[in-house]
Amino acid sequence: MAPTTLSALVGSLFLGFAARAQWNEPQDPQETGFSYVQPLNTTILGQYGHSPAVYPSPNATGSGGWEAGLAKAKDFVSKLTLEEKALMVTGYPGPCVGNILAIPRLNFPGLCLQDGPLAIRVADYASVFPAGVSVAASWDRTLMYQRGLAMGEEFRGKGAHIFLGPVAGPLGRSAYAGRNWEGFSPDPYLTGVGMEETINGMQKAGVQATAKHFIANEQEAQRNPSWKNGVISQEALSANLDDRTMHELYLWPFANAVRAKAAAVMCSYQRINGSYGCQNSKVLNGLLKTELGFQGYVMSDWGATHAGVAAIEAGLDMDMPGGLGPYGMRWGGGAFFGSNVTAAVKNGTLDQTRLDDMIVRIMTPYYALGQDTGFPTVDPSTADLNTFSPRNTWLTEFNLTGESSRDVRGNHADLIRQHGAAAMVLLKNEKGALPLKAPKSIAVFGNDAGEITSGFYNQKNYEYGTLSAGGGSGTGRFTYIVTPLEAIKARAAKDKALVQYWLNNTEIATSDVNTLWVPKRPEVCLVFLKTWAEEAADRTHLDSDWHGNEVVESVASACNNTIVVTHSAGINTLPFADHPNVTAIVAAHYPGQESGNSLVDVLYGDVNPSGRLPYTIALNGSDYNAPPTTAISTTGVEDWQSWFDEKLEIDYRYFDAHNISVRYEFGFGLSYTTFALSDIQAAKANKKSTISAAAPAQPVQPGGNPALWETLYTVTVTVRNTGAVDGAAVPQLYVTLPVEGTPPRQLRGFDKVFLKAGKSKTVSFPLMRRDLSYWDVINQDWVIPNGNIGVSVGFSSRDLKQFTTIAPLSS
Repeated sequence: MAPTTLSALVGSLFLGFAARAQWNEPQDPQETGFSYVQPLNTTILGQYGHSPAVYPSPNATGSGGWEAGLAKAKDFVSKLTLEEKALMVTGYPGPCVGNILAIPRLNFPGLCLQDGPLAIRVADYASVFPAGVSVAASWDRTLMYQRGLAMGEEFRGKGAHIFLGPVAGPLGRSAYAGRNWEGFSPDPYLTGVGMEETINGMQKAGVQATAKHFIANEQEAQRNPSWKNGVISQEALSANLDDRTMHELYLWPFANAVRAKAAAVMCSYQRINGSYGCQNSKVLNGLLKTELGFQGYVMSDWGATHAGVAAIEAGLDMDMPGGLGPYGMRWGGGAFFGSNVTAAVKNGTLDQTRLDDMIVRIMTPYYALGQDTGFPTVDPSTADLNTFSPRNTWLTEFNLTGESSRDVRGNHADLIRQHGAAAMVLLKNEKGALPLKAPKSIAVFGNDAGEITSGFYNQKNYEYGTLSAGGGSGTGRFTYIVTPLEAIKARAAKDKALVQYWLNNTEIATSDVNTLWVPKRPEVCLVFLKTWAEEAADRTHLDSDWHGNEVVESVASACNNTIVVTHSAGINTLPFADHPNVTAIVAAHYPGQESGNSLVDVLYGDVNPSGRLPYTIALNGSDYNAPPTTAISTTGVEDWQSWFDEKLEIDYRYFDAHNISVRYEFGFGLSYTTFALSDIQAAKANKKSTISAAAPAQPVQPGGNPALWETLYTVTVTVRNTGAVDGAAVPQLYVTLPVEGTPPRQLRGFDKVFLKAGKSKTVSFPLMRRDLSYWDVINQDWVIPNGNIGVSVGFSSRDLKQFTTIAPLSS
């Protein structure tokens, strides 16, 4: 069946779907959370007949610079037996999170796949970097690249060929989604930049990057089927969305990833318009391999494969981790791929040319990144740490050689400290509270300030100890953490200051803090709050954990210089923000192992804060319009559905479209200095050329039609540091398209500019064709609209200073 538009499929359902689920946010969300119950009249999309069929799966061509790798891959495949071919596309239990077995006769050592987005998780003596949400908060392309490169060096040093990251799914449709912190931002442009820079850095180090989770993977609840007595009792949730929303929001950052020549894409657990993500031919064959020209391989998330030949024909190239059952970890009892691939080729069900292309796609980046020569062996200590497939599950022996417990951290601690500070967002700063001015009496409050009492590798929320990463496969195994309290005490010692501290939130919240400190009220009270998030569970509230709000109220009732620091997976609603005694708020997110040092650098003014919010902080949790589906009222096998009826309106796009007041807007962040913008100019890149509405047809390259990535306009603006302190500004460019159903403003450019006090610089924003286009569901193409396109430059989505218009289609 020829590719057709997703909107034609589900558009009528959107028009007829008006019922909304009941969303109740209680008075005390920390106790009971919210409920979002799917209404009884929800339209149910089953697994078949809803998402368009796109066959066959396209063959790799090596376009975009992988031609030499492709030739080597084809030569390798030509030497394989049929049984060896089946091994090449099927995971097996082994030392790494995912394993492709070696073929010794061809000197192929196999492939080691390892988590995750902020560290090599199954490893010792490795660094834990800032999380994706922290990186996005930096708004710093260079930092994004540096982090990818440094992580790549550590993965390579441990013998891991494949990095299971970065993350663009979840994008962040829901503020409550449990894995938002692993990715970057609910804005597709900012996430796209994060994806591209991370992949470029990672693959510069010679390690394959895996863009995940493809696609519309926007909640944890019911992401996988429910099992009962060894069989599926309810299928995974179906994420149902229209064609334009798919392209302009969720596919957008994956286009950046493909353009960066990501080696792999991981398909997601949930269903998409009825069909499972790892056997959805429209998504894999149509959008990814055909429209975006993806040249690498599609691997399943762990246990996301639900068929053999059907998934292969739909575009799946590698089954991970290779077993059956929940998370694919039922070993030794068969597989969807494995010997079934061999049987399917022999009985004619599967054409061997499709199998050959699967392996060509797997091996092309292996050769293109030079992994066939001089690549380190898998660190033997990995096998002792791997809980996904411990040694007693192995079906074959792995000959692990080389140094065990290699220390791959290098000098990355310095980089992590720098990155953590650059990503911290100063949300409030009154009465000159920050930077600190060598106070002699400091009080520290909160269970987030001190040492972790339950070890450095946590997969569940813990009461005592600072929080520097979330839980699940996206976490890291810390070798150390510099806590805020430790760093504050070290810095205060230079001033011979008194540091008192209380780390029991219950005690703080229920005490008169005047009775705690001695001998008098401290000069500054630092309150540390934390918010846990993890894989496989969505957040139940947007407050801080462990009664954080009450802790702040208790301290601020007695201390007139209360500074709040949050370590959070993302959004907290901060109801205490307007308290007159709360003089400053710092959103530190998940900064990695140098957490305390990064924070003290900012608190004492050694680093001028330059982080900006990569999301919107609303006044109330119920102000957000896309909570995850958390319950259904029926028991049908396919009844779990999530209709993306908000379409393009998520995060700031929604708040702007409906003129809803927020606490802190997208892109917001304060500095210890001030900046000004002036002299905006917009000029065509080629003054003699005529710009067409649709991109000129060109052979597809990784990322899609190359014409979409061509610069059509350049916008310049002058940025001046008008204060007395050196610092970095983050000018942001937004466009307003004259197209019905388009949000009022969309981010289409940003830069991080360091300026000495009193100095200025001209900043340029290239606007590509894609930046000025919308997805036309009728013509199935990116189209520049008629009329004037508004261009705004400012310091946040609601602090816009300079304006102009362009009319690309006028002569």
